[in-house]
Amino acid sequence: MIIIMEPGTSEDNIQRVVKTLEKHEFKVVLNRGEVMTVIAAIGDKRLFDPHSLGSLEGVREVKIIQEPYKLASREGQQEDTIITFDNGVKVGGLERPVIMAGPCSVEKDYQGLLDVAYAAKEMGCKFLRGGAFKPRTSPYDFQGLEEKALVFLARAREKTGLLVVTELMDSNDMPLFENYVDVIQIGARNMQNFALLKAVGKSTKPVLLKRGGAATIREFLLAAEYIMCNGNKNVILCERGIKSFDQSFTRNVLDISAIPVIKKLSHLPIIVDPSHATGRRYLIEPMSKAALISGAHGLIMEVHHDPDNASSDGAQSLSIPQFIEVAKRLNKLIGRIDYDNRMTKQELGIK
Repeated sequence: MIIIMEPGTSEDNIQRVVKTLEKHEFKVVLNRGEVMTVIAAIGDKRLFDPHSLGSLEGVREVKIIQEPYKLASREGQQEDTIITFDNGVKVGGLERPVIMAGPCSVEKDYQGLLDVAYAAKEMGCKFLRGGAFKPRTSPYDFQGLEEKALVFLARAREKTGLLVVTELMDSNDMPLFENYVDVIQIGARNMQNFALLKAVGKSTKPVLLKRGGAATIREFLLAAEYIMCNGNKNVILCERGIKSFDQSFTRNVLDISAIPVIKKLSHLPIIVDPSHATGRRYLIEPMSKAALISGAHGLIMEVHHDPDNASSDGAQSLSIPQFIEVAKRLNKLIGRIDYDNRMTKQELGIK
């Protein structure tokens, strides 16, 4: 449930509500806004009448949330979450959509990674993505360079100023990620790895959460809830395609409709991965355009210095020259749709 406090109410009144909830074994999360405080309470409402809280001093309204993702819900927080990084980069809300670019896997050729990073920087990208630990279907496929790859990514960040995004597979590697990366990615295979979600929920690093290949939107938002209820509110959702019965022409099916649906249901930023969604280079640009027009807060795409000889996912990676041409057109589109993004809330009926 959500308890909305009166504007300017005292801290004593807020704490009285918190203690009442904790007495009935609710987990409490405070959202302090500029005008009022909203209290999210997670627990079993069957043994307690939530509306009795309405009689406490300072309580403006008690709302029962039907959906189980209370912290990720638009009802719990109407204003968009905007994630701000130390260098001033912002993701979410009405901020300019960001582009995250880089290879599927960080390989032994550091100069190749650096060439991609410089191209990304030139085209206005804010993030360098690259896999250090790779989840592969076959145990015989390239598994990543692990810590060496993290070192390469950190060195590229020093050269370019790009923020580093890479995937975490094992909570035992959290100390490495806290040291080397700016955004911790949870891949589609681990979207419902609840122990891992709880671990990143205790991190101070923003989390990029990818939707599982067979996950519903509700399951996707509940995965975000796991992270948020463990303390980390800086979650970026990523739509990367869902499984289909026909994989003859695309790797997955990009669920474009998920973007406006999630923006209506949740305040969290959502970006799109056209590379994994389609598995084909020629589809990256049109799907990126569709995602941006649908209101995505950004894109994450695979770019490789030599995609035909990449250790993983070369077929869905853009070469550097291809990326530069695509990015030019995407940047032009982003400039044109700023006004449309400002209309999104009104179009969705969000007050």
